[in-house]
Amino acid sequence: MRISVKRRAAVGTVVLAAVGIAACGGGSGSSSSSNGNGNGSSVSLAPTDFTSDFSAMEQLKSVASEGKGMIAVLLPDTQSSARYVSFDAPYLTKAFEAAGLSSSDFTVQNAQGSSSTMQTQADAAITNGASVLVIDALDSGSGAAIEQDAKSKGVATIDYDRLTLNGSSSYYVSFDNEVVGETIGQGLIDCVSSWNVDDPQVLEMDGDPTDNNATLFAEGYNKVLKPKFDNGDYTKVGEPGGTWDSQQALTNFQQQFTAHPDINAVVTANDTLANSVISVLKTSQVPAKTIPTTGQDASLVGLQNILAEYQCMTVYKPIYQEAQAAAAVAIFLRAGQTPPKSLINGSQDNGQTDVPSVLLTPVSVTAANMNDTVIKDQFVSPSDLCAGSFAAACTAAGISG
Repeated sequence: MRISVKRRAAVGTVVLAAVGIAACGGGSGSSSSSNGNGNGSSVSLAPTDFTSDFSAMEQLKSVASEGKGMIAVLLPDTQSSARYVSFDAPYLTKAFEAAGLSSSDFTVQNAQGSSSTMQTQADAAITNGASVLVIDALDSGSGAAIEQDAKSKGVATIDYDRLTLNGSSSYYVSFDNEVVGETIGQGLIDCVSSWNVDDPQVLEMDGDPTDNNATLFAEGYNKVLKPKFDNGDYTKVGEPGGTWDSQQALTNFQQQFTAHPDINAVVTANDTLANSVISVLKTSQVPAKTIPTTGQDASLVGLQNILAEYQCMTVYKPIYQEAQAAAAVAIFLRAGQTPPKSLINGSQDNGQTDVPSVLLTPVSVTAANMNDTVIKDQFVSPSDLCAGSFAAACTAAGISG
């Protein structure tokens, strides 16, 4: 059963002035003081400060020097998205190093899709002196268990990218995932219009419901699409069981397309699912720019599917922002300090409490703005994107390989 977790509104206008941070007693980093007139560092950081040059992290060198213990980052897998290897791990490493931490001060590990492996990694990290865990849990049940065990041992925890339902994390760092879903939903509406789709018969391909992000994505795009369904402009054909597995998604779509051959628009929760849909469309000899699909992650295959006019958009999440924000929060907790109010711009209800959060803003990407977003940020290289048959489409989009 899905548990709906609503996002909370951002807490006022982001504060740009410096905020005093008071260090608290104890060296574990598991508790933190409130901002005030203590003897902690004075650092001003906002979510928008985290640029692709990682220069904002240099402000944290004095805080990092006061910290004790190790920061351990636990990433979930390589199946749901290639981002964890290609971007999260190297960006987190770069963020910690830019703040002055050495390789002995942090670790970044991947559980390879196994919750028991993640538990083992967490246990080993705590045994080896971790004072902060940054956790991107495979599911909320295993994530909550790790967090509770860490808490009992005086170790602070941060939810990274995915909120752990009924967990005990001190902070949450992610893109605003309901807004990600809203961006996907609006992307479909725009594509239905620009591709001249008559009488849209829409199939929704959700992500795995054990991933709370997938729940929030679906809430976002259903919020945007509901008025279209309610007034009869669009028809919702179906919504098969969610998954992040590409082969299962391909099978699900094959079954739906066979049962409902009138499907002419597909909401897909990420680029992997979109590619599974597109594989079936190509096998069925459906021409390009006929049945729009959406996406997320701005993966190489997703971007190339956009250039080939089978996918109409993707959601780009500049992971360098997320990695720096998580590293920054972890560095404050490691030093026994409270992150500045200017950095914490919202909260998320995890079913137990409202978790103070850093919520970042996603970007919709089409062929029209690909050069000014993912190419500009070096998220994907023009030579990879524009290889072979994609060269002409890249030229048309103003991208030079």
